[in-house]
Amino acid sequence: MNVFVAGGSGTIGRPLVRALVDTGHQVTALTRSAAKTDELRALGASVAVADALDRDALAAAVRNARPTHVIHQLTALPRDGVRREGDLVATNRLRIEGTRHLLDAAIAAGARRFVAGSFAILSPRHLPPSPGDDAAAAVRSMEDQVLEATRRGAIEGIVLRYGLFYGLGTPSTVAMIDMIRKRRLPVVRGDAGELPLIHVDDAVSATIHALELGRPGAAYDIVDDEAVSMTTIVRSIADYTGSRPPHSVPAWLPRLIAPYLSRVTSVRMPLSNARAKTELEWRPAYPTLRDGLVQMFGRAA
Repeated sequence: MNVFVAGGSGTIGRPLVRALVDTGHQVTALTRSAAKTDELRALGASVAVADALDRDALAAAVRNARPTHVIHQLTALPRDGVRREGDLVATNRLRIEGTRHLLDAAIAAGARRFVAGSFAILSPRHLPPSPGDDAAAAVRSMEDQVLEATRRGAIEGIVLRYGLFYGLGTPSTVAMIDMIRKRRLPVVRGDAGELPLIHVDDAVSATIHALELGRPGAAYDIVDDEAVSMTTIVRSIADYTGSRPPHSVPAWLPRLIAPYLSRVTSVRMPLSNARAKTELEWRPAYPTLRDGLVQMFGRAA
């Protein structure tokens, strides 16, 4: 395959580019930062530098790459994770306008398949419409554009709804570990959240399987076998890193000082990866958070 990875220098983009090259595919990685070209070339990829919001520049980059498959991993998220709704503004635009530009460019270039990385917690399938929720509206737009292009026969579109990424190659995880070690990340009393997670390496492998085996027009939940609460995540990382136990706070406190994070981390979304396992012939190497932590820290708690 000749694969064009839009967002090739991002959290999932880099390991995805590396894995595609390692499995023998020709890869062009798109980045908007010329400073990242050497890093991507070192992975074995060709590099295209363009802003996905610049329709003409993006179209030229895709046309020059002549891909058979295009992967959409465009985001502009803070390295240490999203903490407030304002952190999503740039990514919302990429999910709406960037998706439109990338889809049009892929179709014009004659690409056969288009795989879009979505976000399970904001997916329209899992959340009812909420007026004023710009992030959910942006994800809805992205997914709808991809699936509509498939319905009209323009390209084989597939949506992958990832759980929350974690892993030592994920900047937000590294930032979380640092906060936990310093006891700056408390847990919430009575936390009943059920968050869908996915180790970034498993997200990569599922994406590669979708390139060949995904059904056009399908959307897959790419998640672990077991959803967990944020309290479980924090306490588990504290155990595996030998850190002191986190402080415990009442539920009203994070709702007051960090309303966006409080809303996201209290979600109850125990999703199933059964369809991805069956249709993509994929299995997570780290089916639970415990498995992922053993991989990350090399020992049981």
